[in-house]
Amino acid sequence: MDQETLKYVLAHNTTRALPDVTPRTLQLPLDLRKVVALVGIRRSGKTYILYETMRRLEAQGVDRRRMIYLNFEDDRLLPIHARQLDLILRAHEELYPDFAREKKYLFFDEVQNAPGWEAFVRRVDDTENVHIFLTGSSSHLPSREIAAGLRGRSISYEVFPLSFAEFLAFRGIAHEPYSRSSESRVASALTEYLGTGGLPEVVLADPALRPRILKEYVDLVFYKDLLERYKLTNAQALRQLLKHCLGQPASLLNIHKLYNDFRSQGLVLSKDTLYHYVACLEESYLIFPLPIADRSVRKRAINPKKLHVVDWALGYPFVPQTRIDTGRKLEAAVFLHWRRQREDLGYLGGEREIDLVVSPDRPEALINVALSVTAQSTWEHEVGALAWAAERRPGARRVLVSHERSSRPPPRGIQFVEAWRYLLGIPEPRRARRSESRSAYRQ
Repeated sequence: MDQETLKYVLAHNTTRALPDVTPRTLQLPLDLRKVVALVGIRRSGKTYILYETMRRLEAQGVDRRRMIYLNFEDDRLLPIHARQLDLILRAHEELYPDFAREKKYLFFDEVQNAPGWEAFVRRVDDTENVHIFLTGSSSHLPSREIAAGLRGRSISYEVFPLSFAEFLAFRGIAHEPYSRSSESRVASALTEYLGTGGLPEVVLADPALRPRILKEYVDLVFYKDLLERYKLTNAQALRQLLKHCLGQPASLLNIHKLYNDFRSQGLVLSKDTLYHYVACLEESYLIFPLPIADRSVRKRAINPKKLHVVDWALGYPFVPQTRIDTGRKLEAAVFLHWRRQREDLGYLGGEREIDLVVSPDRPEALINVALSVTAQSTWEHEVGALAWAAERRPGARRVLVSHERSSRPPPRGIQFVEAWRYLLGIPEPRRARRSESRSAYRQ
């Protein structure tokens, strides 16, 4: 990276029109006195959140010449050496001398590709009138590494694939209150969402191209983010582990059983290696192993964890889409709905199962998820589990979420919510609850 080439890149990035962006739920603070970092899996939309932030600054009257955007995967900048990073501000001042004393907004995309970026960002943040935004793929730049590298100067935001609300925005669908046709359209969109997943590129792509995009994405994650980043050597075992995890969302992960299964298939690896590989998948934001909701550290450690994935569509390159249970995808969607907000989540198992417990230490909500509860046996199973959990976790709200509406009134103390309403935070209409109560009374 030399100064003259850098000027061309800076000038190009400053004068080109920003791409059209569908706003995401996450809005970055514009005046926070900390370095703002975005972490998450590849192609989850981090770059476009930077573009949206630049648009918001423009709307507030900030001149584009005060914004420095660099993508450190840009081939024109390669190779990058730590000592060259100081050229960025020098080149910008030579390009735009009238703005040399003005506050600047620095947007560094995929910053992990710039060696020594931590020291450079620390110094610039301490000594210059700047506001800095960073992105990095989670497998290469976990949030804890950002915190350690910037020594308390940063705040990190996690970027996930599209939520259902964001999916509707990308589809141009708006919920209209008290409109049956609108509600039907939104409920139908949820079915589509459970099919396509939430990766923005996949959602916007031609349906015929989605399988190819997903396969190329998974291959990139496999080779670049896992094998190369973590220097993993047993590629066959890793691919089999990816197939197991990504192809079975919302299932229990029993390492001991999985180890025996792999050994029976002729895969040679130790149990410690398997634990390490699972930890790499978790650190890369590909999976979220959910512990059992128990105060005992020992029980949380020895009990199987419930396996959630960052996007169920990532399993399609390994398992045909039709073979991944749609009810499991819905459960994953409800989990991610909560995981975007907080991390203190768990599940309950044993004689009965509760899919999700919010705040395991002092449970706030007990949530069960089912694709449909029209069958009497399914209804009794889900409602019975919530009643069982209430005895063990008194005081917590009990919620049954289903994609299909039930004609049965839930027992007292249990709230029934249609899945699309739950994922959008829209309560069940009061009129429907009163009608159901009268119907139950007549019976």
